[in-house]
Amino acid sequence: MTTKQREDRRLRPRRRGWLALMPLVLLALLMAVMGILMNDFSSVPMTIVFLFTGIASLLTLRGYSIEERVRAFSHGAGSSDLLLMVWIFVLAGAFAASAKDMGAVTATVDLTMRCLPGNILLAGLFLASCVVSLCIGTSVGTIVALVPMAAEMSARTGVSLPFMVAIVVGGSFFGDNLSFISDTTVAATRTQNCTMRDKFRTNFRIVLPAAILCFGIYAFMGFEQGVVSANAQGTLHLWRVLPYAVVLVAALCGMNVMMVLCVGTLLTGVVGIAEGAYTLSGWLLSMAHGITGMGDLILISMMAGGLLAVVRKGGGVTYLVRVLTRRVHSRRAAECCIASLVALTNCCTANNTVAILSVGAITKDISVRYGVDKRRAASLLDIFSCVVQGIIPYGAQLLMASGLALVSPMQIIPNLYYPMLLALSAILSIAVSGRNKGQTKK
Repeated sequence: MTTKQREDRRLRPRRRGWLALMPLVLLALLMAVMGILMNDFSSVPMTIVFLFTGIASLLTLRGYSIEERVRAFSHGAGSSDLLLMVWIFVLAGAFAASAKDMGAVTATVDLTMRCLPGNILLAGLFLASCVVSLCIGTSVGTIVALVPMAAEMSARTGVSLPFMVAIVVGGSFFGDNLSFISDTTVAATRTQNCTMRDKFRTNFRIVLPAAILCFGIYAFMGFEQGVVSANAQGTLHLWRVLPYAVVLVAALCGMNVMMVLCVGTLLTGVVGIAEGAYTLSGWLLSMAHGITGMGDLILISMMAGGLLAVVRKGGGVTYLVRVLTRRVHSRRAAECCIASLVALTNCCTANNTVAILSVGAITKDISVRYGVDKRRAASLLDIFSCVVQGIIPYGAQLLMASGLALVSPMQIIPNLYYPMLLALSAILSIAVSGRNKGQTKK
């Protein structure tokens, strides 16, 4: 086959898009089967699951040589966006380990527990996650800042560690969905040509009930279960709180998350050595242990990136768009189509911003044809992309949280109340809004 024929073949639309989606089906099946066989979903070896699925995905690319298939997989595993996330993982590992070893996490939790009664710790942690994420506009930054504190609180109070981590992960998507500086908000509003303020107002009416209900559930659980706050004993090392305080303030001021982690890690060394928590060599070893502890997380992220790149190259996303838009005949159906389209695309990309950008144009066309307000279309894109991103075990947020807390993503997912409540609120919103406005706009 000539070079020109190969190029022509690449440019032709893929007709076997359903085949490109098979690796994602296999991924879910492997997780389920391994979890059942091991009788413990938290013990499922994610690296092995993605290894098998990645190899299987190469078989779905019909008409390509082995070298071309591996090259496509490698291109996805080494994409610039993914490598940026890998550097964040590395810095987060260094900061988390050095902060823990010098006593920053313990001191911060001591201070928190002296200020808050035990029975509102759960609700307070969720509220803090919502506020921080709203201010910094990134779920990953919120998780990096608060998951180590959640892990320490779990050890102090006896509350399940996956449950405490899930509170932070859920709250982190509150701001990711609403913040004016969130990349998902920017992508949703730009693709639909509406203002951030209008999209925020539309979004807020859907998000607020879910957030209030989730806060109420955590408050009730705190009082019902009698969560005990183990108050700090002895000396309160306020200086050791400084690295966490600076990280939170810097994040709230809008500093880049990588710069925030660099500053925080440097402060753990300065304060830790000054306080006698460790020596210079101890600080360096602590950072090294934190970075190496992120090894599995980085491997899983890269294999997931390669897998999803193969799915896209095989026409999986194009196939989803074609199937989901085939039978749209009303406004309500159009809104359901938009929600399903961005949700399934997010499953294929594991990145909510990329998912929004991928289906933004087709969403705009659907909105115009069937009379969906552009503000509402932007809102649905943002909400359902964040819902899916918050519950897929191979998403950056759950991988980051599981790496910092040393728990499996499969343990965290059942405890993610806020994303599930948000999905329910958005689905009810579609059902109610379409009741009296179901006529097709030609």
